[in-house]
Amino acid sequence: MQIAQKWLAQKTNQSVLCLLFGGLLFRATIAFWLYPTFDEAYYYLYSLHLDWSYFDHPAMVALTTGFGPWLTGEVSQFSIRLGALLCYTGSLIFLYLTSKRIFSAKAANLTLAIATITPIFQIGFGILSLPDSPLMFFWSAGLYCAVAEFLRQPLQDEIGAANSYIPSYRLAILGILVGLACNSKYHGFILGLGLVGFCLTSPPHRLVVRSPWAWLSLGLFMITISPIVFWNMQHDWVSFSFQSERAVPKSGYNFLNVGLVYLAQVAYLFPTIGFPLSYVSLQPLLRKIKQVFSKKSLTYEDNLTTAKLLILWVSLPVILGFTFIGGYRQILPAWAMPGFWGTTLLLGNQAVIWGKKSRTWVRRWLLGSGIMIASIILILLLQLTIGILQKPSQYALMGGILPPQHDPSKELIDIQQLRRSFSESPTLKTALQNSSFIFTNRYYLGGPIAMSLQPLAQIPITCFDIGNDIRGFAFWSKAEQWLGKDALYITTAPFNLRKDLMASYRTHFRSLDEIEQVVIRRGGVPINVVYVYQAKTLLKPYPRSYGF
Repeated sequence: MQIAQKWLAQKTNQSVLCLLFGGLLFRATIAFWLYPTFDEAYYYLYSLHLDWSYFDHPAMVALTTGFGPWLTGEVSQFSIRLGALLCYTGSLIFLYLTSKRIFSAKAANLTLAIATITPIFQIGFGILSLPDSPLMFFWSAGLYCAVAEFLRQPLQDEIGAANSYIPSYRLAILGILVGLACNSKYHGFILGLGLVGFCLTSPPHRLVVRSPWAWLSLGLFMITISPIVFWNMQHDWVSFSFQSERAVPKSGYNFLNVGLVYLAQVAYLFPTIGFPLSYVSLQPLLRKIKQVFSKKSLTYEDNLTTAKLLILWVSLPVILGFTFIGGYRQILPAWAMPGFWGTTLLLGNQAVIWGKKSRTWVRRWLLGSGIMIASIILILLLQLTIGILQKPSQYALMGGILPPQHDPSKELIDIQQLRRSFSESPTLKTALQNSSFIFTNRYYLGGPIAMSLQPLAQIPITCFDIGNDIRGFAFWSKAEQWLGKDALYITTAPFNLRKDLMASYRTHFRSLDEIEQVVIRRGGVPINVVYVYQAKTLLKPYPRSYGF
């Protein structure tokens, strides 16, 4: 008790708690009000079909998404995000401890502040229930373990200098953590390769390959990722082929797109964070290249220390790799972010150096960025939920500026509204009771529908897509499973006018008739419509290009 009181009495420790709990409260508020995104709702379906792995991603996201509903017994946007909220808090703690171990307590505080306010980190890692949440938890834990292993002795700062590094049991723990990162998202393999690259390029650590601990680590890593391997062995390695196809160029290379990808990354990080992060990420590498070509010795501040080398090896391959891929295909914003997460350590330490020249400037930089980011996020949240920028909307500020037809966020489904409509409509209640399954035309629509129907009905949901992009649905049911059965077809306004879809479905069912329209409102104004059809008697299996 006295130790805890003594720890809390220190001002720096109070600021750590403020950042951790204040950030958690802010993220929890967003998680409570924001409608579930399509990806999150789709991963909720993972939790209904627990397996060793899945078509799109490994299994960890099923556990983190299902954690809240299993714990609370309720299915809501907040409950499916509870696992992500906790994972990100753990990630922040590991990031803080890593910075404190390799730099200083002051650098650790600044690193924690930067990671707490960065919008893409908050949303992509800490609010939305995505594979990135458990990935970053085990990534951060693995990085801390790597620092504890490789930098636990007072190594000299010059790479190649003599030291007394001896491999230890921590290598075995590291193998498990990297394996768990792989079980979260395939980015985990890049983390493992980065650690291997560090050991090969850091002379003091090359002896790792001869250590029994390293071979035990490799064995534990293989055991940890065995669920991915086991599932893929049973399903023709479909996950690996699906993910690898994304990295294969299908058209020419466009260097302009690389620049656009970089600018997009800066925007998602927020410019006042993104540009400094880019600077500290590339600065050590550029100086090392300059040293090689100029054959001049660098100063202590410019030297590539062991700690920086480790950080760069686990960060730059992700940043540069996905930025390069952006030259020939569209990439998602979160793909490169684990790399920027690691270089946040460098930015926190750089902020200490800047603070020696102007502590006030650093404080204004972080406080101003935090206020601007929080304000923008809150404005976007209010727009997404009540339409404060929507025109018209009963909550619009100054009459609104954005008509619903020009707002892509209208596609998000308020599952509470849809749930109420199904519970209050006698027609829909009867249809649910008389149907053996539900199908939709896009894999990402199945998740919101499944969430909306809990706990009203326990009806299987599948996807009939003429484009054959049915993802996990291909393995959660069999094509012949519902022959002769009745179904409900549920879709949204953009797809209801597709004549090719309706023609395809009518050739597979004896009849297909619209029974109800559910209007989704925001700010008292209709913004979307959910269409419900009764499909009678499935005559033949709907075609699939993969799966069961």
